[in-house]
Amino acid sequence: MFIQTETTPNPATLKFLPGCAVMESGTANFPGPEVAARSPLALKLFEVDGVAGVFFGSDFIAVTKMSDREWDVLKPVILSAIMDHFTLGDPVITGDADALDEAAADEQEGEIAARIRELIDTRVRPAVAVDGGDITFCGFEDGIVYLHMQGACSGCPSSTATLKHGIENMLRYYVPEVIEVRPVR
Repeated sequence: MFIQTETTPNPATLKFLPGCAVMESGTANFPGPEVAARSPLALKLFEVDGVAGVFFGSDFIAVTKMSDREWDVLKPVILSAIMDHFTLGDPVITGDADALDEAAADEQEGEIAARIRELIDTRVRPAVAVDGGDITFCGFEDGIVYLHMQGACSGCPSSTATLKHGIENMLRYYVPEVIEVRPVR
């Protein structure tokens, strides 16, 4: 198995591409080991001293390191943990993986929120997935869109510019009811 790595706009996050599907549908974000119980792979990665966060996309794993650690020390250990996991054929997520997808559609959402969700899902999420992250729609209220940034997008130095100059401008163009975009932690 050959695992490729890619840098992301967030210097604290590397993207690992194992050459196979990681998540069959949706994404999974683990900002700390305390929320990783449903993922054997995330638990293995959190055992690596210096791993601060783990994010799974369709075909990649984004790993965020602690600020006082160096990639040249962490990267070989992370690569080994990922390779061992996939070689053994262990599941990435146990139980219902779809329950982890924070972008699951809310059947009661309004027409404006549905249009915003569609734009986020079709235009924004594929673009940020290339950089090892994800942005999920959390809600729309009084002209304000609330988005949650995950993976490499969480804590990225350019995330504010992405939200304000990229996503906010696009949403305001296509959905005139949008006044502002705000991040949700």
